[in-house]
Amino acid sequence: MGAAGLLAAVAAVTVPESASGNSEHDKGATVAAETVTVVAAGDLCGSACNQTAKLVSKINPTAVITLGDNAYKKGTASEFREKYAPNWGKFRDKTYPTPGNHDYDTNDAEGYFDYFGSRAGTKGKGYYSYDLGDWHFVALNSEISAGSGSTQEKWLRADLKTNKKPCTAAYLHRPQFSTGDHGDDSKVKPLFTALYENKADLFLSGHDHHYERFAPSKPSGAKDTANGLRQLVVGTGGTTLRDDRNDSKATTEKVNMKTFGVAKLTLSSTGYEHEFVPVEGRTFTDKVSGKCHKASATSQSSTATD
Repeated sequence: MGAAGLLAAVAAVTVPESASGNSEHDKGATVAAETVTVVAAGDLCGSACNQTAKLVSKINPTAVITLGDNAYKKGTASEFREKYAPNWGKFRDKTYPTPGNHDYDTNDAEGYFDYFGSRAGTKGKGYYSYDLGDWHFVALNSEISAGSGSTQEKWLRADLKTNKKPCTAAYLHRPQFSTGDHGDDSKVKPLFTALYENKADLFLSGHDHHYERFAPSKPSGAKDTANGLRQLVVGTGGTTLRDDRNDSKATTEKVNMKTFGVAKLTLSSTGYEHEFVPVEGRTFTDKVSGKCHKASATSQSSTATD
């Protein structure tokens, strides 16, 4: 993508008064309807985020999204300066972040909000939305109130109601479903439910330090190939991996506990292609594609490649 395309990639953010006021994202223009590439990972810096940062540089995506726990171990200003900035900080101008629980180990996630500034949405809230190509993205904050009727949940429903794009992705730190160390997290179920009811397509998270792909699911975890929301856990961005296992209410299609890497999303006006890209020297990969629920009157199932 040329310079003009990269400038266009700083997309317009939908910022209702209840969510965010002075967002840096407001200054950009909505990306024209075209195929865009997005890289995502969480649980970053860590000891190995220099390795995953190399992947981001090589892929050279339109945008970068972070799935929380950006600078270990407590998200302090010095940890962002010394660990995050030299690595994933290279992509700050096209990064759309979310905070994690370790970012909140510093009072009110001050290190996180001060480092990202208005790119992180309104300080203290940290949720916002924007458009890339034909996709609507919603960045959510799993570390504040997210229950049914909460300010964040009501904002999300209002945002989704006004969304005109055919495809929708959302992301945050804590997973709705996971077979990893922390397991399923009911705290974010109201957000997952709002997204499902509005026919969103992808739901990305970190928190558990592994990679996992779930079948499209209902909020209950029941498989729903027609209208389900597919979740990806990508807690593989650069901190210590974990192989502890838990049961989940949803259906796991692929899981790997031993490989650092990133999710590479190639997004069109009708669907997505996802690829897990491992760091140099590792061989595990995963691929899946799917159609957007609202892109066609006829629902179509997704296809996976082992």
